[in-house]
Parts: sequence; structure tokens; C-alpha cells
Amino acid sequence: MLAYLLLLRPKQWTKNLLVFAALLFGGTFREADKAFLALVAFIAMCMASSAVYIVNDLRDLERDRKHPKKKLRPLASGAVSRNSGWAIAAVCLAISLAAVWTVNKTSTAIILAYLLLQVAYNFRLKQVAVADVFCIAVGFVLRAVLGAAAIKVPISGWLLFCTGALALMLGFSKRRNEFLTIAENGTRESLAKYTKPALDALVSIFACGAALCYGIYCLESETAKKYPGLIVTSIFVFYGIARYILIVFSLDEGGEPETLLYKDKHILACVLCFILASVLALSGFQLPLVSS
Repeated sequence: MLAYLLLLRPKQWTKNLLVFAALLFGGTFREADKAFLALVAFIAMCMASSAVYIVNDLRDLERDRKHPKKKLRPLASGAVSRNSGWAIAAVCLAISLAAVWTVNKTSTAIILAYLLLQVAYNFRLKQVAVADVFCIAVGFVLRAVLGAAAIKVPISGWLLFCTGALALMLGFSKRRNEFLTIAENGTRESLAKYTKPALDALVSIFACGAALCYGIYCLESETAKKYPGLIVTSIFVFYGIARYILIVFSLDEGGEPETLLYKDKHILACVLCFILASVLALSGFQLPLVSS
């Protein structure tokens, strides 16, 4: 049973927490009906992403068996058979579409767009340098858009820019780690087109872009003007980005961004403090020296 659970990659579901961004920043987290719709959308995205991960593992079975870490995955190691993998992927996909259909048609269209993007990524674009990481970033943005569509609230363009830039920072950090550790074994074709200086520059560019976009969001968005205390949350975003960059460049980490959330106490504390500060700000907490 553990092998079947690991096949779904539940650790990767942390990425889908972006679905709740609109619920939080829209200030509607106190409304039970909207919270329920966001939860259903989250479950639908978790099942859709798990289906994609399984299909991807099935396609890359032989390649994963040459990878130092991926060879331990349930399909690559033989703990789960190919037929079982296809069956579980189909069940996950059915649950995802059935769940999101109960939310609304726009959310269903976004899930379908996400699935089409993953098809393009897995069958072609994952082999193309830069395009591979941009596909991942668009997937993150679609998660945020899904959350807004599920509860029918607008979402700031600056927040979407920040989400995309953060995803690009994480994606290029992952490619950097792979370039340094597995480039020679040919398990990822796009790595042949990258260089270390280029990856270093790309990580730095999008780290700066993410911080800048979030700073502007905290000052210029409609939500920020209504809740000026939101500016406090920028401290934790900037610190978290700085901490992540330190880990990437000093320890050559970044191969598993989702794992760093649990491993690094600084980043975990930043995430928790960010959520707490956001809830306080969006509950009407006012800073005496900050005006709307």
C-alpha cells in the first residue's frame, strides 16, 4: 500500500496549495461555501497532477532506472506494475474531472488546460531548454488561476507575475542541481543545452523578479490598498527567497524544492509566518504608519 501511495507523489501536492491563494488574498477565507469550493478544486488538482506524474513515470520507466534517485520510484523499482500504474492514473483523472465539474465550467476548463500543457511538456517540450521550465511555471500559474475561478473572485496580475517568477526560480534551480549531478548520464535531454553560468543567471533573474513583483503587489494591488498591513508579509517572502538562493548556490541544492520546505527550518518558519501575517492583515490589522 505504501508503494501505491508513493506512486501518487503526495509530497508534490504542496505545489497545489497555490489553489488557496485567491481564497486567502481575496479575503474570503472566512466564507465556508467558498472555502469548500477551493478545497474541491485543490483535490481535483491533486488528482490531476498525480495522474500526470504516473503517466510521466510510465513513459520514462527505462530512463528513471538509470537515475540515482528516480530508480527508487514505485514503477521504476518494480514495486508497482505497469498495468496497475495505468489503472491508477485513469482513476485519478476520473476523480479530478468529476470533482472539478461540480465546481464550475471555468475551473473544469483550467484543469483541462493544465492536462493539455502536461501532454505538450511530456511528449516534446521537456526536451527543449528554457521551454521545459516555462511549462512548469505556467502550471503553477494555472493553479493560482484555478483557485480564483473556483470561488469566482478576481486575482491580481502582480500576484500571478510573482507566482510565475517564483516557479521559474524554483524550476531553474532544479535544472541547475540536475546539471551538476546527472547531466552526464543523459536522463534529461534538455540539460545538454544549458550551461552553469546561464542557469546561475536565470535563477538570480527570476529570484529578483519574484521579490519585485510581490513588493509591487503589496503596495499597488486592490487588495493591498484595502488592507495596507499586507506589506508586512513581504518581509517573509524576501527572507524566504534569500534563504533559498543561499541554499542553492552554497550547497548546490534545489533538485527537490518541495523537500526544502520541510528540511530547512528557516524556509518552513517563513511560510508559517507568511500565512499568519497574511491572515492578520486580511482580517483588518492596521499598521499605524502605513496608509492605504
